Amino acid sequence: MAGMVPPQGGPRCYRAHLGGRRGWRSDRSALERAGTTASRHRPRRCETGSDEQPATARAGTEYRGMRIIDAHLHIWDTDRLDYVWLHDVPSLDRPMGFGELRSERASGTAHVDGFVFVQADCRPDQAIDEVDWVASVAADGPVVGIVGFAPLEHGDAVSVHLDALVQHELVVGVRRLLQSEPAGFSRSDAFVTGARALASRSLVFDACVTAGQIDDVTALADAVPELRIVLDHLGKPDAARTASLEAWQRSIAQLALRPNVVCKVSGLPTQLGDLHWDGGSIRPWLDAALESFGADRLLFGSDWPASSGHTSYDRWLDAVVEWSAPLSPDERSALFADTATRTYSLPPQG
Repeated sequence: MAGMVPPQGGPRCYRAHLGGRRGWRSDRSALERAGTTASRHRPRRCETGSDEQPATARAGTEYRGMRIIDAHLHIWDTDRLDYVWLHDVPSLDRPMGFGELRSERASGTAHVDGFVFVQADCRPDQAIDEVDWVASVAADGPVVGIVGFAPLEHGDAVSVHLDALVQHELVVGVRRLLQSEPAGFSRSDAFVTGARALASRSLVFDACVTAGQIDDVTALADAVPELRIVLDHLGKPDAARTASLEAWQRSIAQLALRPNVVCKVSGLPTQLGDLHWDGGSIRPWLDAALESFGADRLLFGSDWPASSGHTSYDRWLDAVVEWSAPLSPDERSALFADTATRTYSLPPQG
């Protein structure tokens, strides 16, 4: 995108859903087992897979029969809503919807079955309007779930906002951006109260934090164990510095012991900050996430178009498909569709 890089803040985080608590609880014992064994997880090679061929040569074969849910997509309409952060990113400060995505993906080989829209950080007072608009264009995606914004730090008072969100059947969760907040922001009594209100409505919390805030997410998972939490963008590691890998890995390993947390495989090209990233540069970070969470607690996300400064949609998708080649068919199905469907209680896809 003409060399422009989205700011580190990116769009804010939050998202909500109706009625999925029974499905989540039915998987909880499995997640508890995963939480205690994830550190011993090792990828298993698919019998027909190969690491030797490049993604470009293998894409057609690898995608055949795969179901893909993109669990982290943004769209926005700058003619309708105000996105202050976009004022600093001129190349993206324009309407970006499914028409633009189709144009970019004209040569892509993979069919994406559905998208989870994650709030794009419009003005907070326009948060309900954003959900209204996305719901109105959902069929064009199709959008199968919406993660909206809610000010959880308002405590009990956030209930009115949450009740407005859940009027939309597509709302499956909330994202409240934390990465720009001071350490400990989500540990306040008011925020924890807001998180409990979220959980009581069977809504998911998308946690968008920096690597230094992952321990705050762990504390929130402990404080509200009934809350489903999705760690966005692998916890935003400082991936441009390989020396930061060990400390980040320790943090996510501790977080992964909480069975109510899953992790999005998204946002890594932006964190690498290198247009020339490749399979070798993403592998240590993805391997560490797999080691900690196991394949059944990872879910793929594109972070399009916020990621456009460092990757195209299909370059990232191809790279994750290639990285996941050693996994079993069931593990790949979890990564690319099943974990998103289970976590967000998405409707079954035909």
